[in-house]
Amino acid sequence: MDDYSECLDIALQELRLAQSALRRDIAEYPTPIAGCDEQFNHLLDQRERVRNALEALDTRHFVPTPRKLSTE
Repeated sequence: MDDYSECLDIALQELRLAQSALRRDIAEYPTPIAGCDEQFNHLLDQRERVRNALEALDTRHFVPTPRKLSTE
């Protein structure tokens, strides 16, 4: 296994754990939820950041390569 592959696997695992913890925290958040509730809004922001990070790690990126190998 490549060194970076193990790191990516660990990152995915940690992000999924964070995602689960955030889901639990949001589900258990006391009601009523006001629109100006900073703590709840922070949880929503963190959930979005984790979701974006997971999506970025799962997305294959196109890396253009030269058609001819150069000596440079």
